[in-house]
Amino acid sequence: MLTQEIAGVSVRHSPAWADARQLAYDCAGPLPPSKASLREAIGHTLARAVTAPRDLPHYASSAMDGWAINGGGPWLLTTAGLPLSPGEASTIATGGLVPAGASGVLRKESGQVSGEGQLLLRHDAKPGETLPGRHIRPAGEEARAGDVLIPAGTLLNPAHIALAAVAGHDHLQVQRKPRVAVVLTGSEVITSGEPAAGQVRDAFGPQLDAVISQLGGEPGGQRRIGDSYEEWVGALGSVPGALPPDVTITTGGTGKSGTDHFRQAVAALGGRFLLDEIAMRPGHPAVLAELPEGRFIIGLPGNPLAAMMALMTVGEPLLAALGQRPLRPAGLMTSGADIDPDPGRTRLIPCSVLHDVVFPASRTGPGMMRGLAWADGYMAVPPEGVAAGAPVPVLPLPWTRS
Repeated sequence: MLTQEIAGVSVRHSPAWADARQLAYDCAGPLPPSKASLREAIGHTLARAVTAPRDLPHYASSAMDGWAINGGGPWLLTTAGLPLSPGEASTIATGGLVPAGASGVLRKESGQVSGEGQLLLRHDAKPGETLPGRHIRPAGEEARAGDVLIPAGTLLNPAHIALAAVAGHDHLQVQRKPRVAVVLTGSEVITSGEPAAGQVRDAFGPQLDAVISQLGGEPGGQRRIGDSYEEWVGALGSVPGALPPDVTITTGGTGKSGTDHFRQAVAALGGRFLLDEIAMRPGHPAVLAELPEGRFIIGLPGNPLAAMMALMTVGEPLLAALGQRPLRPAGLMTSGADIDPDPGRTRLIPCSVLHDVVFPASRTGPGMMRGLAWADGYMAVPPEGVAAGAPVPVLPLPWTRS
């Protein structure tokens, strides 16, 4: 790994793939938590534990439709909800407040009302139907006041939200997801129809927001620009009054030609380069930088597969760090093919999994998407290559994770 100066600051130049992933994770800390309504909190990570403010349930309730009773019967029916004296009963529904004086609840199937207004125990009632406490849900049965219902760090699902609502909470403190804006570049890019010679169809606009969400980010809008330096500076700079993104992802412009302005625009905005290019293929022209106000910028190459592999290498770890999530490690799987060495570079190859053996996909050139479209994950083949039957690091794609 080389260290050089760009615009007067130190930058990691061409780090190894594993080092680049770790650097992208280590360079950021978690965003501060935010207050969210119950509806908004689904899918977020809980930042502060949810506790029971009082017993849950907070009153003794009926577990059955039937009658609240006092004693062993028969019972004289009285007004529902009033305290019961010995020998009295009143109608009650499931979940209803058990009146004072009630010794139990007689379910509807076990009782019958006589013509004289008395409640009688049916001859076929199950044994024990009039025992004290029968069919009563006591207060605090689910939780006592102060109990932790949902611990901090929980990824909130709909059932968690329902539990918080039952306990009486309206808002939760959650880990804020990083807002991610996208800048799509290239005057040769078209957004509909078949491209003519010299044109290319936009492969990023229709899908990047979905991938950002799958990686734990919150899409923050897309903007399209041409190839001029002024457009680059304007797109990467802050907009007065607008909610700034935590991360901006750009496509294209990370090469070294006269029309590639990513580095110059970042430098003009006072940005600090964290890594410049990565020793991997495809996707090696990726760049990661930080602007003075703390916003991160990820520069992806213009070729579709190269860009996706760069996003997995840099974007996934960065968004995980900002969202206070662990860096997903690569798992070792058995390679089903011999893959030649590529000295000095890690090869990232879309692959399919069959009976715990991974096979490289075909049609995986930097500008191709056909191999990735049917892949289960991608192999990180070390520079020395890998032999069939040997272990190889594999990571899932965000849309194939269980």
